[in-house]
Amino acid sequence: MKILYFDCFAGISGDMTLGAFLDCGVSGAYLQTMLEKLGVPGFHLEIEKTKKNGIMGTRCKVVCDREEHAHRHFADIRKIIEDSALEEEVKRTAVRIFGRVAEAEGKVHGVVPEHVHFHEVGAVDSIVDIVGAAICYHSVAPDAVYASAVNVGSGFVKCAHGLLPVPAPATAEILAGTKIPVYAKAAEGECATPTGAAILAELASHRDRLPAMNIETVGYGFGEKEFEVLNALRMFVGEC
Repeated sequence: MKILYFDCFAGISGDMTLGAFLDCGVSGAYLQTMLEKLGVPGFHLEIEKTKKNGIMGTRCKVVCDREEHAHRHFADIRKIIEDSALEEEVKRTAVRIFGRVAEAEGKVHGVVPEHVHFHEVGAVDSIVDIVGAAICYHSVAPDAVYASAVNVGSGFVKCAHGLLPVPAPATAEILAGTKIPVYAKAAEGECATPTGAAILAELASHRDRLPAMNIETVGYGFGEKEFEVLNALRMFVGEC
């Protein structure tokens, strides 16, 4: 049985998830080719094998080739995904992940999920993060997915609605619907984003300890910020 384990000692975000999958062996060329099936122009991936805190890992950043002004509703994003040339299982997973964000944002702001007006999450980079995570997940094709407790960080984060506490309200709402514990340690700032939380909530169930398995690959997906703790999502893929 193939197992995928998310070790969220520094939280989780969309770009960290993509970086960790790539560091575990998913081909960057394959990911880019599959993302082209999404039919959303004006972006490319910057993938870099690099070192942070003395540890080798992968940084994956979605770069928009033109300025993005579109603010999309969940219905718009779902249509983009469902009308794409992606495989059906990838579409379903991506829509479910976005749906978790829409439900959380809707509850926080008092809006029907279908009418949630995305700002940051509606931007091209976040669409690519979520669809890319779905592509990578189905490429690895694990039989079981588990996650550690999530370090959400501390302090405040700036967003379209102003200065908000960490975890951001949508992130807190997404994780509140799971049995995945949260904590804050050695990180001043936002560690877990709504995108990352939704990926985790959709794909994984909680395991307090690394499950028994023969480890095949270990990957580190780096975040952009610098914390006291190594800012990376560690991913294990193995067999039991």
